[in-house]
Amino acid sequence: MMSGLWTAASGMEAQQLNMDVVANNLANVNTTGFKRSRVDFQDLMYQTIRPAGTAVAEGSQVPTGIQVGLGSHPASVQKIFSQGDFQQTGNPFDVAIEGDGFFQVLQPDGTIAYTRDGTFKLDNQGRLVNSDGYTLEPELAIPAEAKQVAIGADGTVSVLLPAQAAPQELGQIQLAKFLNPAGLSSQGKNLYLPTGASGEAITGTPGLDGFGTLAAGMVEMSNVRIVDEMVNMIVAQRAYEVNSKSIQTADDMLAIANNLRR
Repeated sequence: MMSGLWTAASGMEAQQLNMDVVANNLANVNTTGFKRSRVDFQDLMYQTIRPAGTAVAEGSQVPTGIQVGLGSHPASVQKIFSQGDFQQTGNPFDVAIEGDGFFQVLQPDGTIAYTRDGTFKLDNQGRLVNSDGYTLEPELAIPAEAKQVAIGADGTVSVLLPAQAAPQELGQIQLAKFLNPAGLSSQGKNLYLPTGASGEAITGTPGLDGFGTLAAGMVEMSNVRIVDEMVNMIVAQRAYEVNSKSIQTADDMLAIANNLRR
């Protein structure tokens, strides 16, 4: 059986996964805080017919040898944590991170999840929560009588209460970062969980020790670039098409060999 059939088939399977990743990027082009993914490919093992350096006569060796590759496969799907564009909303509870860092939210099972989505809201107790009702950590509660809320670049949350001339500080938003954010596990709902590859979370104050600063009244949009993804889609489609042509050509060659006696 001609190995080119299986080699080209591996290329088609790889491009199917590539297309799935591109489709997910495009589907989340308007998802707040979304980070695009990229597929990294590797070549498969090689069939060595004649090793390089094989002696052919006394004192002479073949310079290159003969190796035939057996296809490709996806090695990883990596999140690209480049900065997304900012969109001004005017909502004082919308917060964007400029630079490194993740917000921390408390899940119902008691574990901490991490997100770049800063579209926070108030629950019935005045606590800052995300769109699924997960509480921002450390917990911050806004008094019902507060007339004005301000979030500083360093995460300081201040409110102006009735009969007070100066704002009162309630607390400070803390950020978390990871040595290898690409190793985080995506959970959906704009949330990430740490893994052994990402390392443990390092928490700190916005604007200090390498953490990004906060911009209130803004949200960070997806870092997906539609033009780039459209180009990636065309490349994936053409690669898929040319691999299918390789299968068709290999099949035609096998048909010719099969019909030699006719």
